[in-house]
Amino acid sequence: MRRPLATLAAVLLLVAGCEQHSQNAPVWVNASGAPSDLARETAAASPIPSASKPLFTPTQTVTMQVKGSWSWAFYDLQADQLYGSQPYVTSDTASMAKAWVAADWLRRQGAMNKQPSSTALAELSRMIRDSETENTFKYHVENGNLTSINRMITTCGLTETKGTQNSWSLTQMSARDVARLAKCIGDGRAAGPKWTGWLLNEMRNVRGPGRFGPIEVLPADVQKTTAIKNGWLARDDGQWHIACMALGDGWSIGIMAHYASSLGKDYGVKTCRSVTSQLLTKH
Repeated sequence: MRRPLATLAAVLLLVAGCEQHSQNAPVWVNASGAPSDLARETAAASPIPSASKPLFTPTQTVTMQVKGSWSWAFYDLQADQLYGSQPYVTSDTASMAKAWVAADWLRRQGAMNKQPSSTALAELSRMIRDSETENTFKYHVENGNLTSINRMITTCGLTETKGTQNSWSLTQMSARDVARLAKCIGDGRAAGPKWTGWLLNEMRNVRGPGRFGPIEVLPADVQKTTAIKNGWLARDDGQWHIACMALGDGWSIGIMAHYASSLGKDYGVKTCRSVTSQLLTKH
């Protein structure tokens, strides 16, 4: 039980894409994207102390001082409540979209009662664990190319996502759509009942340069059960594009950023870590 909350005087908006000191307060929306009752209340009143605090406190203010554009979203899956920054800016997914490519292909195989070959499963595994790109376009085309991205939008209830013909990595997503996609993977809509467990296991075993972001700052025991898929690429537009997606027990996180290529990959990686650290409950 919580104490009554005071009326919210104003909802702070995130100003994404500036070099000045940036600060944003959580914006409460329900799963459909419409403002919830909490959007008219403040989190100033503390909850009644409990013996065990939650892992995250998404009502905490997230403050960053970074160059470029960044945004975040936290999805409380148990309460079906989204928190995050506004406006709902988008950035491209790069390799993060491979999670959907694999999920869409596996679900469709299951729906046709087809058993993927050991070769196909090995290729999909490397695509998720090692972010191997060699075969990704092949599966994306088999999924229907842009039709597959449109199917992701409708299947997972995404509101800002836009696809690009002949490219999975140029898919534009908002941070809250990333958090929704993670939920969609976790609840079985994306990969279907037969392959959801397999896909989550692959995402929990991401390794190498793709293992970064939220998972790096989580407690060790939580890391073991957290599924991730990240994207990172310095594009011809002179920008690094960083996308972080994490799914845990009852929660998901989406963080998007793009900034000058001269700043390097780790600049965006640190942004994903910092946002997550600030959302963690301070015990």
